[in-house]
Amino acid sequence: MVPGDAPAAAKILQQAPEAANWTETSLSEVAAGPGLALVSERNGKVTGFLVARLAADEAEILNLAVLPAHRRLGVAGTLLDNALQQFRTRGVSRLFLEVRESNAGAIAFYKRHGFSEAGRRKTYYRAPEEAAVVMAKQLNPRA
Repeated sequence: MVPGDAPAAAKILQQAPEAANWTETSLSEVAAGPGLALVSERNGKVTGFLVARLAADEAEILNLAVLPAHRRLGVAGTLLDNALQQFRTRGVSRLFLEVRESNAGAIAFYKRHGFSEAGRRKTYYRAPEEAAVVMAKQLNPRA
């Protein structure tokens, strides 16, 4: 992802009410920053994205969203697999994320990719107010 992909990523979020809603400016900043920002493209059009931050030997997926017309086609899985590969290369030992407790599809997706529930955060999300399920995945063993 490059800062120029931010408008397309923001449009994806407008069609994904279950995802964390970020501004175009925030997406542009994360794309230019030191974390990890990936996009998927089809015919030159951004179809999905993943953004994450890294701190020491841990990482957190901050947002993952795919255009509705491209869901259930493996786009999210490919983004996640590419991110996991990059995390391992960078020496990340554990990966975290939050997902709305009502988002059963996302929870099942992450469980299929080796994540497990690590806790809950009450009233984490707004509009509507909802708890977050914290999920974690062990990557590289700690040194």
